[in-house]
Amino acid sequence: MLRTENKVVSKLYKFATAQFATKVVREEDLPKPITLITGASRGIGLALAKDMAARGHHVIGLSRSAPKDGFPGDYVTGDLSDAADTARALAEIAKSYQVDNLVNNAGLITVERLEQATLPAFEQMIAVNMRALMQCSQAVLPAMKAKRHGRIVNIGSRAALGKDGRGTYGATKAAVVGFTRSWALELARDGITVNCVAPGPIETELFRDANPPGSPQAEALIATVPVGRIGQPSEVAAACAYFMSDEAGFVTGQVLNVCGGLTVGQAVM
Repeated sequence: MLRTENKVVSKLYKFATAQFATKVVREEDLPKPITLITGASRGIGLALAKDMAARGHHVIGLSRSAPKDGFPGDYVTGDLSDAADTARALAEIAKSYQVDNLVNNAGLITVERLEQATLPAFEQMIAVNMRALMQCSQAVLPAMKAKRHGRIVNIGSRAALGKDGRGTYGATKAAVVGFTRSWALELARDGITVNCVAPGPIETELFRDANPPGSPQAEALIATVPVGRIGQPSEVAAACAYFMSDEAGFVTGQVLNVCGGLTVGQAVM
């Protein structure tokens, strides 16, 4: 009798163990968050792509050309200065991916004071810094709304607070702040947050081309930064990663200046 009972208990144990085992889901088997990053071929965008891939995201890059030395995800090419080509690229992405996170990183800058400012240059900045940002955000909304979850991070600039020679550029980045705040209110009940990361001087390829290490202009700029150095693309990436995290679900409509303290004491937009 005891032997029979032991066999029954053994079978029940094996059954329970098997049932439990089927419910255990390995972390690597969970679906990866899909993150779309514009302007991801270099600089901040590429650093962010590498960072998010390391965090387990399926990264999609979008810009006019793919990186020369590989990319940690999928890449779609499209000219964001052209509305029609932007729409084509976004339609291609929407067919294959249900985007969870969008980082509107692509940007264009022309340094020009008011007397030298030209309409063509201003219109180009509007196209990339504002119109493409709106197009990309509109394109990901259906998937985000269907999931009732999404993260949009817009890359702004401290130039939105005012900077010599950045009047037209700063105006487009001030518009990014306006987009961020209004969209945050519009999309909050859909589980979608919208925030902005506004970098100061960051050590990208373009920055170093204009400000070689040790040059008078580089040293003069560093002297104005309270922390005494230029920021790194990885530091901007970390700020973006926070806004895309589950822990940031109660944060929306905010602007985070990653600027080494340069904006301290300036009016907050």
